[in-house]
Amino acid sequence: MIRTLFFIFLSFFLITSSKAQNYTNTSTELTISLELDNPSSEINNGTAQLKVEGGTPPYQYKWSNQNTPLISERSIGLVEGIEHSVTVTDADGNSLSKSFNVPATSIVEFFNSNVQPAVDFLGAILFWDPFASIGVYDPVVYIAHEDIMPPNTTIEHENYLLKKWLVAEGEQVKPNQQIARIEIDGEETILLTKYAGKLHHNVTEGTLIKPSSKASTAQELKLGRVDFKKKQPLLHPNGDVVTNTIPFIVIWLILGSIFFTIRLKFINIRGFRHSIDLARGKFNDPNAPGSITHFQAMATAVSATVGLGNIAGVAVAISLGGAGATFWMFMAGFFGMSLKFAECAMGVKYRVIDADGRVFGGPMNYLRHGLEKRNYKRLGKFLAAFFAFLGIGASFGGGNMLQSNQAFKIVSEQVPFLQGQGFWFGIGFAVLVGIVIIGGIKSIAKFTAKVVPIMAILYIMGCLVVIGTNIEGLGGAFLAIFDGAFSADALKGGFIGVLIIGLQRAAFSSEAGVGSAAIAHSPAKTNHPIADGFTSIVEPFIDTMVVCTMTALVLIFTGKHEGNLEMGGVELTSSAFGSVISWFPIVLAIAVFLFAFSTMVSWSYYGMRSWTYLFGRSKKGELIYKFMYLGFVVLGASVSLGAVLSFADMMILAMSFPNIAGLYILAPEIYADMNAYLRKLKRGELYINKKFIKAKD
Repeated sequence: MIRTLFFIFLSFFLITSSKAQNYTNTSTELTISLELDNPSSEINNGTAQLKVEGGTPPYQYKWSNQNTPLISERSIGLVEGIEHSVTVTDADGNSLSKSFNVPATSIVEFFNSNVQPAVDFLGAILFWDPFASIGVYDPVVYIAHEDIMPPNTTIEHENYLLKKWLVAEGEQVKPNQQIARIEIDGEETILLTKYAGKLHHNVTEGTLIKPSSKASTAQELKLGRVDFKKKQPLLHPNGDVVTNTIPFIVIWLILGSIFFTIRLKFINIRGFRHSIDLARGKFNDPNAPGSITHFQAMATAVSATVGLGNIAGVAVAISLGGAGATFWMFMAGFFGMSLKFAECAMGVKYRVIDADGRVFGGPMNYLRHGLEKRNYKRLGKFLAAFFAFLGIGASFGGGNMLQSNQAFKIVSEQVPFLQGQGFWFGIGFAVLVGIVIIGGIKSIAKFTAKVVPIMAILYIMGCLVVIGTNIEGLGGAFLAIFDGAFSADALKGGFIGVLIIGLQRAAFSSEAGVGSAAIAHSPAKTNHPIADGFTSIVEPFIDTMVVCTMTALVLIFTGKHEGNLEMGGVELTSSAFGSVISWFPIVLAIAVFLFAFSTMVSWSYYGMRSWTYLFGRSKKGELIYKFMYLGFVVLGASVSLGAVLSFADMMILAMSFPNIAGLYILAPEIYADMNAYLRKLKRGELYINKKFIKAKD
């Protein structure tokens, strides 16, 4: 008994001693401190440096900035003036969080930080995913393996040398484990994994990789692969799970396009030939009310949509969604033709022409007066005013500052002495824009009718040179497009991810449903408003189905659609052209300048008509708007206004809410007008080349 009690006491003593020992060996309390820096007056370049004491190393750093890796003690590219956070976790699982704010020190940083909440709010509406919210599908992107590639593959390097594998073939690796030493142009760096799994070597030690001149580096630079036992969520560098959502704004635009395609019995196909005839001037009536021809109206609308989105936006879409995104861009452009038909027809029908011959038309008119005719007076007045408000903001931002900002960046890269001279570039740009827009819609229409064909031909010829150089790969490119559209790699977000990326790019590019084209078409010379609905059919075809597809093919042919997630859109397209034609980036810079210029000219008219709807039709008021518009040209080229530009660009998309809502209500009227016009066309009663064609027996 005594022996038993002794052993119990001894065991208790050893256990408590062990606990006491464990407690006394626990490391000191985890503490963190931050050193914040705002190196310049430029926006979004704040930095935060962590200093961690106590706890048990190694530490993991979870930053709110998704681009900062979990192993990094330093976060860069932070937005000044807004709250950020970091959570430090040690090896024992102890964690400590800290919130911080990099103080804004310049006017542009102050504005950027104050507008950012508005961007987040509007983005939460436009990009809300109703399907994921109610659990219809899982938005998480899953992958089955991780490709091991060198860092900075988006930068042109001479060669990559794999010096030594630090983990043997077939061994298990942990997240953030060092696995290889690699030398890039003579400088050594260590490769790390992101995920746990079995490592496989694709290349042997001592292998020297020289990227091909065609720049198809994605496959060449896959040094190894980590295979998982089961699929894992794709992660951002900071550890957040990557998701592919179906934005509400895309659903709104695509459903509107499909609805009007079906409601109007595929007028995008049936009316295409007549659309070409109208653009050619076959049905022009010089005595009809209005101030510009059908072709000039079409050129004005196309000039506002064929622009940076077709060059930069498509490049980003293809790099994110792969070749398959091209197919869905094409399909969205196809359905968008019918939506353009509906809005442009109503834009002309409800226009107002004053005693001086000035034309006032667009969604503001048909939303107010068209809905009033259908007993929705209050709703119509609200939707019209809401549209006009958004139109003014969109014209200053996405239609103006964004264009001058991007034009300055691409041109200054090709003309080095312009670097740092954004203000003077903006002054010169504003003078050029002013020469065109001060003259009104007639001056704008004459300009776009001459410039749009030139810039489109210039760009398409460049695309054809690249495609012609790689013509043997045409079949493979189309195979990659179709295969990627329906059986996309998980890394591209799978089928849903590629579908949405393609639809989103097309919706943002053609502006079908936004209502802007209805303003461009409203001054057209015609006795038949529905005719401009037909004229507009060709616009999404040119913008999305031709120009966007050509850009996509250039990227696919040159291999730039793979492994270039860090490169900007314009840079990516420029690099693709430059890999085939060394001097073509200069030509591309000219094309970008012309695209931006024509977009700004057209959007000045859209914004002015929105302005006159809200503030009156006086010529003095129009002049005030034009000078304000020119001021924003200079501002856009002079400073970086990230959140301001993002918010204003979002307003273009938001214009589709009141516009499409009103078009749904007007759908029966659009359908009736279309059928009446087609009957006249069939009977030969329409005005053709100044002569009436007798009705056929």
